[in-house]
Amino acid sequence: MAEGRSTEAREERRNTERRRTRAQQKNNSIDIPLLIVMAGLMIFGLLMIFSTSAYNAGEDQASFLRTQLLAEVLGTVAIFLVVIMPYSFLKFLGNNKVRWIILGFAIFMLLLLKTPLGITAKGATRWIRLGPLRVQPAEIAKVAVIIFFASYISEKPEWINTLKGYFHMMGVAGVLGVLVYGVSKNLSSAIIVMGIATLMMFLATKDWKFQMIGYPALVFLAGSALIKYVQNHPDPESLSFRYQRILIWLDPAKYVTGNGYQTLQALYAIGSGGITGKGIGKGIQKLGTIPEVHNDMIFSVICEELGLVGAVVVLILFAILLYRCLLIAFSAKDSYGMLLCMGVFLHIALQVVLNILVVTNTMPNTGVSLPFISYGGSSVSFLMAEMGLVLRVARENEV
Repeated sequence: MAEGRSTEAREERRNTERRRTRAQQKNNSIDIPLLIVMAGLMIFGLLMIFSTSAYNAGEDQASFLRTQLLAEVLGTVAIFLVVIMPYSFLKFLGNNKVRWIILGFAIFMLLLLKTPLGITAKGATRWIRLGPLRVQPAEIAKVAVIIFFASYISEKPEWINTLKGYFHMMGVAGVLGVLVYGVSKNLSSAIIVMGIATLMMFLATKDWKFQMIGYPALVFLAGSALIKYVQNHPDPESLSFRYQRILIWLDPAKYVTGNGYQTLQALYAIGSGGITGKGIGKGIQKLGTIPEVHNDMIFSVICEELGLVGAVVVLILFAILLYRCLLIAFSAKDSYGMLLCMGVFLHIALQVVLNILVVTNTMPNTGVSLPFISYGGSSVSFLMAEMGLVLRVARENEV
């Protein structure tokens, strides 16, 4: 009898050890589905960047491709460094003092645009030169707002549900958004910074009914007033180019010889692709017709060359990537990890939605890139670093 109980005890100890080993292996593993989808989007992006830029790149047809590939290599290093860091260090980044340092660093980098380090290209100063690298501080601001809001909300969940706490947090986001726009004149990044902050606060606050009604109503009223002001302006030509984008959105054909040219050509590309497209590399509109086609308007060439089928596949890949981010967020062991993942989810979702709305002329042009696909070194590198945060949280979960 005693021998039987001893055998059962040994077997129980073995089972417990096996369960502990499996749990450790799971917690130390990488979320493979998320990595595969992200890698697929980036590889596809490299293919489309080469397809859209080779004609306009001059003698060195692969110059844009190499630059993007280098940025993705740096992003891969960033993912590796974030994923291997102890979770305690990730929590340290959300420490009360450290999060303010991160926010201050983002503001400092934005202010560097006003120094000789700032690089002006096509009338905008949005990059700074750090040795051989060009960095876009607006991308740093997006990462900073995710970390800051995730840590602050998780640390003071009750306080942010007060009127004072809510407006304090939105004031922080407002200052950062105004700085992004005021210093870099980058309206799209300012919108995304404010969008991330607003939606993270929406997820965290209890009075969601007010936000569900108040924010859409505010946007609708402000948008309606702006459209009315632009339409009734006695001299539309004297308006700034941002106001003129509203007129272009309302009637792009009227401005076909001016700023409406890019929008119309993108729509022609989408329409000419049909169901299955003309074939990869066989698009016509990219041949000097659509300005900066490898940047914000790359989705139009995807539609032209791969048709509706290709566009839907790309959207499905983004949906899978966002689903994995949500799954990891909901499985996070603490609210800080959950909010980090939700911040990254919101950032990517906002950019995907805004980019497609702009390309299809569903909203005025704001110059938003398509994540992991559009050309842009800073954008893809920092997006990959953000995905590193999600993957690091996933290591602590049982997803």
